[in-house]
Amino acid sequence: MALRNAVLATLLEGEASGYDLAKGFDASVANFWQATPQQLYRELERMAAAGLIETRVVEQERRPTKRLHAITPAGRAALREFVAEPAKPTAIRDEMMVKVQAMAAEDAPAVRSAIAAKLEWSRAKLARYERLRGRLLDGRSEQAYLAEVERIGPYLSLLRGIAFEQENIRWAEFALPVIDRRMGAQPAN
Repeated sequence: MALRNAVLATLLEGEASGYDLAKGFDASVANFWQATPQQLYRELERMAAAGLIETRVVEQERRPTKRLHAITPAGRAALREFVAEPAKPTAIRDEMMVKVQAMAAEDAPAVRSAIAAKLEWSRAKLARYERLRGRLLDGRSEQAYLAEVERIGPYLSLLRGIAFEQENIRWAEFALPVIDRRMGAQPAN
């Protein structure tokens, strides 16, 4: 999947600046797509050149000029084409899992540290996702929310992100004690 499609999907929520898109990415699509601000700005330029988005300049007092981006009909058509394509199976590419796979006894402290850091990161990310879920529901039941909102996709993808982070936490909470037991069982050098 191209970054372009993730940006187009985000712009379905409405016009946004590059800065707002970068912030919004972290809150909305970060559970399934990562991009640096530099990648995002380069992609916005390519999308504008391709006619998938339109950009308007807003002059601001005491602030830099703001460029607001909006999806065009051509962008909506491109996104519909993407949505209609069969999804490719997900391939996990996780550097930490390679480290876990390759871990020897002497590597255990470093790998344990990486897993502990990932656990804290996943807990923080899950907390952000849960706060976002609370804001979306805004006191409604999940069933009421899903019956009332125009677009259910953002909520469904958020639930997938929540499940992903919950599984990362579950795995790390299992793996850390296993490593700790093995490290405690090692003969002293």
